[in-house]
Amino acid sequence: MAFGRLRKNKQEQDTNDDARSDEEDAGAIAEAPASGPYDVADKPSEEGYVDLGALRIAAAEGLQLRLEVEEKTQRVVAVTLDLNGSSLQLQAFAAPRSDTLWDDIRGQIGKSVGSQGGTVDELEGVFGTELLAKVPAQAQDGSKGFRVARFVGVDGPRWFLRGVFGGPAAMDPAAAGPLEEVFRNVVVVRGEQPLPPRDLLQLRLPRDSSPLPRAGGATSDRPAPPERGPEISTIG
Repeated sequence: MAFGRLRKNKQEQDTNDDARSDEEDAGAIAEAPASGPYDVADKPSEEGYVDLGALRIAAAEGLQLRLEVEEKTQRVVAVTLDLNGSSLQLQAFAAPRSDTLWDDIRGQIGKSVGSQGGTVDELEGVFGTELLAKVPAQAQDGSKGFRVARFVGVDGPRWFLRGVFGGPAAMDPAAAGPLEEVFRNVVVVRGEQPLPPRDLLQLRLPRDSSPLPRAGGATSDRPAPPERGPEISTIG
């Protein structure tokens, strides 16, 4: 009987040890630093970044930057990054301190795409729940097809960041990888000014003339001229 009690005690000890190990593993996961996009409080250094006001973009070989301007107000409303034939449009918005926006915004995007005769599929991706939108479009040769856009969203502290992947990166994981890394390294600068939820955070031209590296390592003295972005990318 003594042997039986010792064996039972050992089994209980092993169970307790396993439980403690699981708790320690869970704690380690909880304490692990989260991947980006980042709040400026978590990544304050500007080294290696292009400063666009509300957004900081990490420079990368071959990455080209376009600022998109609203025609009526001449306000910079988005930044589009082009890499290897794919694009990533970025917009940052003010958000409530104690609430998130992505769930509601997905519904709005779905309604907007549906009103254009398109369809939306909700998928789980590397940044959580994503939307894959297909909108009817006419090709240059006159044939009918679809324009595909992949929407991702990240809720941060008092901000919301939305990315729209276009081109091969919208559907091909291999093509999306480099731009996903760019998105992951974005830093959002919310600022302390009070803003209504869903207001665009202010973007601007870089404070200096430091360009993003372009294909082949060539650079220009100034960023590309501002351009207006596609209407499908707007929300709210």
